[in-house]
Amino acid sequence: MTAFEERWASLPSAAPRAPKAAMLIAQTIVKEITATQMKVGDRLPPEKSMLERYQTGRGTLREALRFLEFQGVLTLKPGPGGGPILLKPDSGNLSSTLVLLMQMNQAPFKEIVQVRSAIEPMISMLAAEVMTDTQLSYLEDSIIQMRDNIQSQDVFLEANKQFHDIIAWSSGNVLFGYLVDSLLGIMDGTIVGIDYPPHRREAIANAHQEIFEAFAAKDADAARSRMQSHMSAYEDYVTKKFPNVLSEVVPWRTFG
Repeated sequence: MTAFEERWASLPSAAPRAPKAAMLIAQTIVKEITATQMKVGDRLPPEKSMLERYQTGRGTLREALRFLEFQGVLTLKPGPGGGPILLKPDSGNLSSTLVLLMQMNQAPFKEIVQVRSAIEPMISMLAAEVMTDTQLSYLEDSIIQMRDNIQSQDVFLEANKQFHDIIAWSSGNVLFGYLVDSLLGIMDGTIVGIDYPPHRREAIANAHQEIFEAFAAKDADAARSRMQSHMSAYEDYVTKKFPNVLSEVVPWRTFG
């Protein structure tokens, strides 16, 4: 059975079950966090106050708080003067969830490649229209860092991730930012065995330079086209040099 068939067969035929009490409490807490414009580092009310406010049991409240902690919304500081402290969620939680879902569905690495080819050209087109001078400067700096570290694959690939991350967040679409950010750790394929010798790194840096020039000119069509060419070159490289990798499943333990 395909993933589509399994998904379709699993759709409920009756009314969905009511959410758990702990989930309702967690949703209420998040709603109040945003309504009161709490900031990172702010403390939530003490347990006694929340128990009275939400009219719930200690076990249910703690389950709600643990769920929010798992999602990166807050941290639970132990001891006197501790309690829940607000955090800014990052893409790590989304990344872990996506990879877990892929492994559970035995989705191969080639599906990550397909996602990149589908969304990054569009993201580049959007970003080229709104990228600020500061963001453009950061983008250029990432290319300089790549060229300065052409012999160090680890440093080079970190700068490569920054390049794509800057473009995604510069698009003005938060979801694109989080989605690309969450996939950056697996997009280059090194965790499943893909390697980039110096001549390939040089080609990547040159492609980034061409993309950057399109951004500098605020040419959205050129940005989309050059990113598409860059993604196609990446796909061709992986297909030719690492054909077996495309069928491998990214292990969730990589993100544990």
